[in-house]
Amino acid sequence: MVKYKNPLVKPFVKWAGGKRQLIPQITKYMPKNFGRYFEPFVGGGAVFFNLQHTQSTINDFNTELILSYEVIRDNLDDLLDELRIHEANNSSEYYYKVREWDRNGIIDGKSDVERAARFIFLNKTGFNGLFRVNRQNQVNTPYGRYKHPAIVNAEILKAVSVFLNKSRIKILNGDFEEAVKDAKYGDFVYFDPPYAPMVNDKQSFVGYTLNGFGADEQVRLRDLMDDLTQKGVKVMLSNSSVPFIHDIYSDYSKNTIIVPASRNINSKGNGRGKVNEVLIMNYNYLEES
Repeated sequence: MVKYKNPLVKPFVKWAGGKRQLIPQITKYMPKNFGRYFEPFVGGGAVFFNLQHTQSTINDFNTELILSYEVIRDNLDDLLDELRIHEANNSSEYYYKVREWDRNGIIDGKSDVERAARFIFLNKTGFNGLFRVNRQNQVNTPYGRYKHPAIVNAEILKAVSVFLNKSRIKILNGDFEEAVKDAKYGDFVYFDPPYAPMVNDKQSFVGYTLNGFGADEQVRLRDLMDDLTQKGVKVMLSNSSVPFIHDIYSDYSKNTIIVPASRNINSKGNGRGKVNEVLIMNYNYLEES
């Protein structure tokens, strides 16, 4: 495991379902030793950046998100220049003008740096930090009206860039199953997929990619966990503590724990508060903690 962690290496975007609050529980039950680390639903990267494992593979289906990781690694100075432009112009009118890029085709003529800067700007200034797309794969999050959004967080972006460059980090943009095809005996995979909706909860955050993530995808992920178990790969998975998830992962019930969490991203106040989540493992967590 990593002996020294840079405290500035942390998520550079806000993300629905981010795992910052559950880091103590997640790290407590992780394997003590493992080879390569895989995170196929990296999102904002709270677990990945906390772990700072130098041999890691990260992946997400969200193209603009993964492009941002790559630009931070490869073109940080240019990215910071673009972010400063957005910061200087930040307003409701400007936000919707930039958001419009994926509706009027302007985004197709933009460079990777410009697209990454747009993504970070919209994330930092959009309502509640919720990056959401509609069925046309267009960002539809309204303006957030923050007084002092951290659009140019140079200190963190520089630390993340150094980490991504000095470590053996593979960055992928694709399907979760493809992301772990190279995982072998002794490696560790952490799955943090879009959660199964809570009972009577229509505000489930499965829309941050165009494809969504329904029951069939949850079952396909369970099948993949079964395959990885057969290969001797250690796996931990997070999800909502609902009957459907407990049912499809019943074979792992002895190594399933329920953890309380807070739901903070919701447009309505009564949609926030304490909820139960699960950590499901294919190894004896008591031996690891």
